[in-house]
Amino acid sequence: MKKIAIQGTIGSYHDIAAHKFFEGEDIELLCCATFEDVFKAIHQDSQTIGMLAIENTIAGSLLQNHELLRQSGAQILGEYKLRISHCFVCLPDEDINDIVEVNSHPIALMQCRDFLQQHPTIKVVEAEDTALSAEAISKGNLKGRAAICSKTAAEYYGMKVLQEGIETNKHNFTRFLVVADPWQVDELRKEQTTINKSNIVFTLPHTEGSLSQVLSILSFYKINLTKIQSLPIIGREWEYQFYVDVKYDDYLRYKQAIAAITPLTKELKILGEYAEGKSNV
Repeated sequence: MKKIAIQGTIGSYHDIAAHKFFEGEDIELLCCATFEDVFKAIHQDSQTIGMLAIENTIAGSLLQNHELLRQSGAQILGEYKLRISHCFVCLPDEDINDIVEVNSHPIALMQCRDFLQQHPTIKVVEAEDTALSAEAISKGNLKGRAAICSKTAAEYYGMKVLQEGIETNKHNFTRFLVVADPWQVDELRKEQTTINKSNIVFTLPHTEGSLSQVLSILSFYKINLTKIQSLPIIGREWEYQFYVDVKYDDYLRYKQAIAAITPLTKELKILGEYAEGKSNV
């Protein structure tokens, strides 16, 4: 049985993504309060696998998780793209007219802005997690309170679903990374038949054209950049780290491209090589 550390609790989107990625396998969830705790769990037990959100099609990148991954020494094993559909839920014996307050994670609340604007008398209160909001209302029997969470969480905590699919944009996906201790990744990677995607991070000398040189070489080797994210280097004014996701059809050509750009960088680290993730659509 695989032990999977997630941020959040049972019924959270991390929980759903973990079960989707490891579909058909027995897994044990280790629920963590923060993403920092997910990486601590991996450090404390090298057999623990982490599941963490890295970007959302509406809210954008979770910048903190890029840096936590780089600092952790963990490697990316894979990814999963989960369609996020939010539900408006309450206690079983209540209805929409009873609700005076709604609780959820701030990103979920933002993603349901249009729905919430249709109910201006309901007070919006940010909470730590979507599923935790449902759990708190259920266990505390909190009258007049609603949560925005997954249908899975609503069912698990015995909540009534007042309305499904309340997210403003129906093309709402979150990409999750599966991360683990490097030796664990080497073992689990044997199960993968294809490796066609990588995440790398590098810093560049503060000289004109340094980034364009790197991008030109990747283009020459027909490496497809699917994402590039820059983050400032703390304590070094106007210097940045570049997090780049790349896709390729030829693994050898990809390795040649990495060898070609390495001398142009001040520091380069491969965060993971894996098969492009599936989606639950």
